[in-house]
Amino acid sequence: MKRVVLVRHAKAVPYGYDDDFNRDLRDSGVIDAQRVSNELKSRGVVPDKIISSPALRALKTARIFAETYNFEERNIRKNNEIYEGLTIAEFVDLINTLPKEAKTVFFFGHNPDIHYFAENLLTRYAHEMPTCATVVIDFDVDEWVKIEPRTGNLTYRLVPKKLQ
Repeated sequence: MKRVVLVRHAKAVPYGYDDDFNRDLRDSGVIDAQRVSNELKSRGVVPDKIISSPALRALKTARIFAETYNFEERNIRKNNEIYEGLTIAEFVDLINTLPKEAKTVFFFGHNPDIHYFAENLLTRYAHEMPTCATVVIDFDVDEWVKIEPRTGNLTYRLVPKKLQ
């Protein structure tokens, strides 16, 4: 089994759109990221790899998750395309190139893409993706290269408001 975890960045400051790349998290976003990462950890969902948009709000969310797991921050892989935008085919291509030894990979990014990836990786997905929403998708395959659109199964969907 291979597992993809999609995380929309936590709540960011509502200003700074002139420098969108460097928008920081709100205090409530930090708390939400801690809450969701702790819940995932309690459910036994542990990253082998973490890949993030390099934009500050996504990267900071990824760092909070990494801290929860004692995952070395220097091992977070930044991927510019996650910020710039990927088609589902390009995202599946990225997944298909993941290292064989990894079983669970976390991706941190932005809407509308994270929502679009969830809709197109899962056999069925009809939910919103508010900030810090997280979906855990399991694929009944033994190699990343075998993952195709609309073949994943939703294992968990976590939303910060529902964890309070």
